[in-house]
Amino acid sequence: MINYSNFIELATNRQSDRAYTDKSIEKDKIKQILEAGRLAPSASNSQPWTFIVVDDKELKDKVAKATFSKLVSFNKFTVLAPVLIVMVIEKPRVITQIGGAIKNKEYPLIDIGIAAEHICLQAAELGIGSCMLGWFDAKKIKSLLDIPKNKTIGLVISLGYPKSDKKRTKIRKAFDEVVKFNSYIS
Repeated sequence: MINYSNFIELATNRQSDRAYTDKSIEKDKIKQILEAGRLAPSASNSQPWTFIVVDDKELKDKVAKATFSKLVSFNKFTVLAPVLIVMVIEKPRVITQIGGAIKNKEYPLIDIGIAAEHICLQAAELGIGSCMLGWFDAKKIKSLLDIPKNKTIGLVISLGYPKSDKKRTKIRKAFDEVVKFNSYIS
């Protein structure tokens, strides 16, 4: 476990890791990471998710290959990850569905994002790297993991011990560029 002195330090040091060692992740740490995701807030407390942990090497490699792009070279690092978490979006509570229809918002997508970040931040605190993947062959992954056809996969997260402990400098827009007080037009 890495002892960060505060949340901003944790958030600053969490990064998308795309190179992993071959060390497996301890089951208790995987459970701790999943517990952080389970505890994430959601619209009307719908908790519209199921987390599928893929840690069987042969199956994990097949799922990893379903995240590769045939157009450009990315996500090939996923075969190095000892664990993949497939986040399946579940039907939210009726009140959330009604609110989403009225407000034209996909609350389950927002909820999945919050849960995914809880997972990634907990992993970072434990010294485990992660990367959220939005590019994948959902049909192939559903087939591999026996996910019903009517379900939607929100994200896939790779987990593994980072090959390097070097942290990249975060390049972010300036604070004043993204923060406004009391009005969009300042």
